[in-house]
Formats: sequence, structure tokens, C-alpha cells
Amino acid sequence: MRLFLGIALLWLCVSCETIQEDKVAEFPTPFETSKGLESATYLQVIDFYIQLAKEFPEINIQTIGETDSGLPLHVVTYNRDSDFNFQKIGADKAIVLINNGIHPGESDGIDATMQLYRDLALKKITPPKNTVLVTIAVYNVGGALNRNTSTRANQNGPKAYGFRGNALNYDLNRDFIKADTKNARTFASIFHLVKPDIFVDNHVSNGADYQYTLTHLFTQHNKLGGALGSYLHNDMMPTLEKSLGEANWDITPYVNVFNKVPEAGFDQFMDHPRYSTGYTTLWNTLGLMVETHMLKPYEQRVQGTYALLTKVLDIAESDVKKIKELREKASADRAQWKNYPVAWALDTTKVSKLSFKGFEADTLISEVTGFPRLRYHRDQPFVKEVAYRNYYTPSHMVPIPEAYIIPKGWNKVMDLLTLNEIHYETLDKDTVLMVESYRILEYETQRNAYEGHYPHYNTKVSTTVKNVGFAAGDYLVPTDQAGIRYLMETLEPEAVDSFFNWNFFDTILQQKEGFSPYVFEDDALRILKSNEKLREAFLAKKEMDPTFAENWYAQLDWVFKRSKYYEASHLQYPVYRIAQGTP
Repeated sequence: MRLFLGIALLWLCVSCETIQEDKVAEFPTPFETSKGLESATYLQVIDFYIQLAKEFPEINIQTIGETDSGLPLHVVTYNRDSDFNFQKIGADKAIVLINNGIHPGESDGIDATMQLYRDLALKKITPPKNTVLVTIAVYNVGGALNRNTSTRANQNGPKAYGFRGNALNYDLNRDFIKADTKNARTFASIFHLVKPDIFVDNHVSNGADYQYTLTHLFTQHNKLGGALGSYLHNDMMPTLEKSLGEANWDITPYVNVFNKVPEAGFDQFMDHPRYSTGYTTLWNTLGLMVETHMLKPYEQRVQGTYALLTKVLDIAESDVKKIKELREKASADRAQWKNYPVAWALDTTKVSKLSFKGFEADTLISEVTGFPRLRYHRDQPFVKEVAYRNYYTPSHMVPIPEAYIIPKGWNKVMDLLTLNEIHYETLDKDTVLMVESYRILEYETQRNAYEGHYPHYNTKVSTTVKNVGFAAGDYLVPTDQAGIRYLMETLEPEAVDSFFNWNFFDTILQQKEGFSPYVFEDDALRILKSNEKLREAFLAKKEMDPTFAENWYAQLDWVFKRSKYYEASHLQYPVYRIAQGTP
């Protein structure tokens, strides 16, 4: 009898495996049928998920929003409970959002995620009980449709792939905070609908040669901050590294070098809010970019991405309660914040050590340029201790106001606040309020076009407290809300990715009214004669500044800008602050 039962159970197991294999055969991916040489086209990806959704009730595919290509984004969800209403999904469920194809030439995540969904549906891997998996199947639709075989000059497969720029030639991984594209605006809608606990963005890159197929780029832990940042750095990252190592997929932090050897040491990449994980961090989402090594064979890169995604699901499944609590605590802690960091610098007092698996390299003279060039030797692998500088400290803090006031008319700013679920109200009548007012003191501007802009940097402001009249319909935006980080990063002009630095307020930088020198000469003389302090300051500047002393127009302009004739709107930042405790 026992022998019979044993045979029956063995037959049942073999039968189940055969059924699984048959189902896999029914839903092969182009990557698999090409023996790891090809990546799915955009239409193949969407058709694959449609077929999965028809076959398996645990999988749902829906279209959300628009992209610059004219086609929508497709969001695919796996939930073993077959519940796809994000307003009703239980608070005890971890939500993992995977973004694929932001750079469609980096297609590893597209193919790996297709297999992951199928294998979850078939229970080829254990379906998570406490985790809902969501993916944007192909984020850069326009780039995916612009398929070619040559624009990834150094990449080892697949045979064909999409292009980095989207339909309007934007790099979408520089657009999250400024949202010039329909893709970015739709992503914001998806993000705020899904409200993920963990966000994974799949990429491919190469700044050096080394042994690893996989590298990770977690959001910068000091910037994330608090207990949540500590969990990311001290628990989540080591757990991922250990579990992948045990599965024979060694992983290292993203090798942030270009045309130099990694063993010289490197810094952690700082993901400002223009980048996907920098943006998602603003709402306390644990962010991770996967960066596979483009010099490795395509099949190996996709397999590695698949393995990494399964380990992320394992972490979400086991740590769901902890992650939820830490995210809630991070949100609640904002009530205690007094200041906010708008700039960061490397903390040179702290350095991590990596046991890094690289290749020996040397320098020789290029036969092309005649200058020194770098060459790696893959037949000479090494393991060396490498300095990894992955601690940052705030280099500039600003007090957090109780609220911002934005005069009506700045519609693009308000549209983005609305898109990102920022709460605000409008003034119901004309009123005068005591506010903190910024003037732009200094800024530099990039000389070359960058993602549709000429961004500013090294911005400096002066602050005055004064009474300002506001009109009915102007916007009052409190900072005590879930989007506080978003507000501070966008509305503080000194923040790296502020709306000011992205040129949203450039009209204030142009002086609209001026003077005719032959007329203003008499006015300038009268002004200096009637204002002794101003005259003394003028004479002192001429004495101390030879360039100024030799420039007659600069002297007249100096007097003009200190007279009643100079327009108040020039360099006046049009977003005002109500300080904490202002009556």
C-alpha cells in the first residue's frame, strides 16, 4: 500500500511538473524562443500580458493615461486574491512597483518581468501571500517603437532594441520632477494610485569592466533618512546582496565611474528627484535601480534580473509589516521637522569597504587617437578592497515654512502640484500677509541644452520679511501634508531640482523696463545728491572696484536699481513663505 501511495504521489508530482511545463510552452516569451538572443517588441509585450490576463484571474492588465507616442501606458498587476482595486487592497499587503523600458535599449527588465508574471501565475515560483506586484510593462513606448540594432554601441545583445529618447526625444529618467512629457505625468498618476512600498526601475549600464552581471543603485539612504533610511541601508540592501550571493548571483553597488578603474574607489550615485527613485523617495517609497552590466551576454543579464526581482519579492513578503510601519513612521515624523536639506555633500568622514571583483587594467597608447587609453584584461580577475563613499550629509538647510503662497497665473506649477496630490486652498478675498520673500541673488545657467531646458545651478537667494498683498484666488499650500518633500524640493529655489532651476520662473530673470542714459544721467545725479548713504556707498564701490569705476553704464545701472524706478518684479521669486508660528 505504501509503495502504491509513493508511486501515486511521484506520478502526481511528475504530472504537475508536466502541466507547468506545458503551460510554459503555451506562454513562451520571445526571449526564450530565441534562446536568449532577442527581446520582445512592444506589441509582443502587450499581447503576452493580455493572454496571461485572459488565462489567469490573478493577473490584470489595464491602460492608464497617455504617452507622447499617442499610445497609453499598460499597467499589469499580479494579486493572488484577484483584487485589482487599489483603494480596496488591504493595508497589510506590500505593493511592489516595477518600471520597465524607461530606456528601451535596456530591455533586460522587460523580458525578465514577463517571465516572472507567467511563473507566478503558474506557481512555478511560490506566489506571495502578502505582496501585490505591479509593473509598467513598457514605460517609454515611443522609444520602444523606435527599434534598431546599433544605438547601444557597447552593449552585448539583444539583437534589436528600442531607443533611449522617447517620442519627443526626452530622456524619461530625467523628467520625473519637471514632467515635460505625457509619460511622466501618467507615471505620477500611476504612482499615486498604486502607492508602492517598494519601487524597482530596471536599467543596463557600463562605466567600467568587472566580473558582476548585477549592480544595485538604492536610493541614497541618508537622503531618505530616519529609521526608513537605516532599514534600507542596514537591512534591505544586505539581505538582497546575501540572498543573491547564495543563489550564485553576486551583486555590487552601482559602479559609478566613467573611463577609470573601479579599484580607485567611487561614490554612491546621488539620485535627485529628476530620477525615478529620487522622485519616488519623496513619498517614502523604498527605491532601487537595477543596473545590469551591458558587456555581459544578454541571456545572462535577463536571468540575473529575474533572480533579483524574485529576491525583492521575498523581502517584501517577509518584511511587509516592518516596511509598512517604517513608512508610516516616516510620514508621521514630518511633524517634527524644522529644517529641510536642499543640498547634499559627500561625508568624507565615512567610507565603506567593498570586496570588489574586478579585472586588472592597464593604459596603452591608442592606435586611433595617439593618446592614452584604458584596457581591461578579463583573463586577470581579482578581488580587491575598494573604497565606496556612500554617506552624504546636508550642505545647506532651509527652515520649513508653515505654508507657501503662489499667486494665480503660475499654471504649470499648480498643474504639477495637483497631479502629485498636493493639497491647497485659494484665498477667498484680497488680503495682506506677512511673508518671507526671496530675491534671486546669484545663479548660473548651463550653456548646453539639457532635456529641453537650460537649467540653473548654484542658485543663491536673499530673504526679507515683509507685508505683501495677495489677491482672491491666489493659492495657499500648507506643508503639513504627505507631499512635504515634494514641495520643498520643487518650491525652494536653491534645491537642485527646484522648479526655479528647471526654468519654470525664468520670466522674472528678465528686466522689462530700463532707462535711457542721456535722460537718466540727471535723475541719477539728483538721487545721489538727495541720499547721502547711497552716495557714500556709490563712491566706495567706485574706489574698491576698478572695473566698476571704468564702466559708466554699470554705474548708472547701479543707481537705477536702487531707485524707485527699478521694477520690483525683477529677480523677485514669485512664491512666498509663511513662516512657522506666523500669526
